[in-house]
Amino acid sequence: MIRGSFLNMAARCLQLAALLSFFFFSGALPFPLGPEAGKSPTCGYKPDMLNVHLVPHTHDDVGWLKTVDQYFYGAHSGDGQMMVTCMEHTHAGVQYILDSVVDQLLKNPDRRFIYVETAFFYRWWRQQSSSMKQTVKQLVEEGRLEFVNGGWCMSDEATTHYSSVIDQMTLGLRFLNETFGLCGRPRVAWHIDPFGHAREHASMFAQMGYDGFFFGRLDYQDRSQRMATKDQELLWRASESLTPPMADLFTGILPNGYNPPTGFCWDQSCDDPPIRDDPELEDYNVDDVVNRFVAIANSQSMVYKTNHIIMTMGSDFQYENANLWYKNLDKLIRYVNAEQADGGKVNVLYSTPSCYLQELHRANSTWALKTDDFFPYADAAHDFWTGYFTSRPALKRYERISNSNLQTCNQLEVLGGPGSRKGPFGEGDSQTLKEAMAVAQHHDAVSGTEKQHVANDYARRLANGWQRCQVLVSNSLAALSGSTAERIYCDNLNISVCPLTEAMNVYNPLARPVSYPVRLPVNGSSYEVTDANGKPVLPVSSSTQEVRRSRGSALRELLFQAEAPPLGFTTFTNKFLRVTFDPDTGLLSGLSNLETKQRIKLTQNFYCDQPSGAYIFRPNSSTPFVISSSAKTESIQGVVVQEVRQVFSPWVSQVVRLYSDRRELELEWTVGPVPIDDDLGKEVITRFDTSIKTSQYFYTDSNGREMLRRRKDFRPSWTLRQSEPIAGNYYPINSRAFIKDEEDQLTVLHRRLLYDDVRGVAEPLNETSHIFPEGLVVRGGVLLSLQPPPRAADAHRPLAQQVVLQPLLSFTEGELHPDTRLE
Repeated sequence: MIRGSFLNMAARCLQLAALLSFFFFSGALPFPLGPEAGKSPTCGYKPDMLNVHLVPHTHDDVGWLKTVDQYFYGAHSGDGQMMVTCMEHTHAGVQYILDSVVDQLLKNPDRRFIYVETAFFYRWWRQQSSSMKQTVKQLVEEGRLEFVNGGWCMSDEATTHYSSVIDQMTLGLRFLNETFGLCGRPRVAWHIDPFGHAREHASMFAQMGYDGFFFGRLDYQDRSQRMATKDQELLWRASESLTPPMADLFTGILPNGYNPPTGFCWDQSCDDPPIRDDPELEDYNVDDVVNRFVAIANSQSMVYKTNHIIMTMGSDFQYENANLWYKNLDKLIRYVNAEQADGGKVNVLYSTPSCYLQELHRANSTWALKTDDFFPYADAAHDFWTGYFTSRPALKRYERISNSNLQTCNQLEVLGGPGSRKGPFGEGDSQTLKEAMAVAQHHDAVSGTEKQHVANDYARRLANGWQRCQVLVSNSLAALSGSTAERIYCDNLNISVCPLTEAMNVYNPLARPVSYPVRLPVNGSSYEVTDANGKPVLPVSSSTQEVRRSRGSALRELLFQAEAPPLGFTTFTNKFLRVTFDPDTGLLSGLSNLETKQRIKLTQNFYCDQPSGAYIFRPNSSTPFVISSSAKTESIQGVVVQEVRQVFSPWVSQVVRLYSDRRELELEWTVGPVPIDDDLGKEVITRFDTSIKTSQYFYTDSNGREMLRRRKDFRPSWTLRQSEPIAGNYYPINSRAFIKDEEDQLTVLHRRLLYDDVRGVAEPLNETSHIFPEGLVVRGGVLLSLQPPPRAADAHRPLAQQVVLQPLLSFTEGELHPDTRLE
């Protein structure tokens, strides 16, 4: 049994949840009426007609071509680079949209509107008078204004981590609950614009209690096949580990993406003719409008299962002048329904997604079952939207670091009590970073598909939020440790020396002990590392190994006792792993697990290919260009770690590390600035070739949580005609992947592009900064673990958590307080 509430809009706060039953039947799941649902009032449908549910809506990106602030106020971006085709976005002002919609809803009780982005609504709400707030609450209570989705933003589904998605949903839903109570609770998840859909998102929505999930973008081949079988509405079983129906979610694919039918857009940004219904005036067109609409409705009904169909009436930043829309929609409903007196079989009504879902529930139909996901997404044979999986890697990494910092901030806010928010270091808060992180989950933020000045704004918000959190963390650590010494966080440790490294705190945000290698850029040559009681933490000699840094002033890196062996190495070993290298090329050649006696051939190299765009990945060959067939190498062996430093080119290098007490191999790469002297941007990838034979199956995570099995050139729920053998086999990875295919597999590391892919952003992805004016330099890494399959999860799941939630380092001058604990 599964509980789901399908509430009539006029009485949604009073209606009890309907009890639904799902039964297996011929590989599909029915969606029958529950015992209570039959007693519910209708939303205005007529049982013997084709009911067309018109859903007025606006899609308001929380940043894209303009910043979130510019979109709210309707300000111009100021960069002078807007395309003519996107001119409507240069003025788009969300505050005016909400003003106008509320005004128009009050003029006709039949009108409906749905709103999605709580980040914008929250801003607007704070500016309203008490009387306006009461008016809006009444609209919500009557179901005339309905919130859908309810998160701070409409999150990306490919590049987000589940913990951050939960946080941004919590932020938005908490505001709606505190402001509107039960009436403000969204019943439907609404992801109309993200570029592919993750199973884990559907699983989370189901577990949050949503009744349904609607989206607009679907692979063009998948849509064609679903239209033929009338399976554009389905039941998504979104978890292999949860017992059904815990992660089951009804899912609907919208007919026009999220736009109105062709010829029926009445926004000020559209060119479609209004309904001219005065027969005494020229250009009377009611008959033409009715005939065209009925034809479209009948055509749409042929590819959906019931006598209820949905039409989204709105699009990007529409309804700034809501009167244009509602005046024409009122006429459309009136004149189409007037045809019923002469035998017409089409009934048009204002509706909402939850009302539409209620009528599908009443239809007592049977729905197909889906257990995989909707990646990768292609809108044409050679246009796979997989490039954004890696666009703007520095912003993606900064978002992950900010998430880790936020979890630390949240924990210390609780542990430190009220003194964490106001203490010896001033007033701090976690809310600023919470809101910045929530905005960063938007499908044009962490995805990397925004304009450069917008990406800069996202990063600035994260930095400002962390500054507020640093005060809170310092106050909390002072209360917990008894030391009020000033704390320095050295956010630029990845590129420069920290001015203060005398005493250091390491805060572990995980609920279990971890062993974490701390790497500090330093200028001196003699160091001792001890804990708060003066006991040695690591055996460190009187000198440390020099590490050349591409940026910053640090001459060395404090790591471990190090000895440089002669060149000509072939093997690195600890008590768990053996790593072998080809002495002729300097490349990896093998990996062995000494505990389990496993050994595989493993080679790795770096390649590049032609540029695409922020959204699209389209290599011009299935064989990429090797950057170098060999690497210049330097080896270092010490007590704590062994390293091989590989240089493939002046702009691609890598360090292979094997720590003495770790069961995984670390590979840390540095890429950039990508050369563009030839006027060609480049896609940079690394490829692992192994001796593992897996019949073309491999596994990737879904938003960092559950794993999905993939198969090359195959889709589990529809027949694929593969037109892009590389991009069409590219999937999002947020924490880990099992590379078990002997065929070539790709992981894109850093992408610097000189051309746009004509998907709306109107700007090539070519990142620079004041630190790196010649082009961005990005550092990242992967961990490789070799285990027997039954034991693999015991290794990779804790590692995935450690990568996402890393210890926070802070530095103070002087000695550590004796009460400081090292865990």
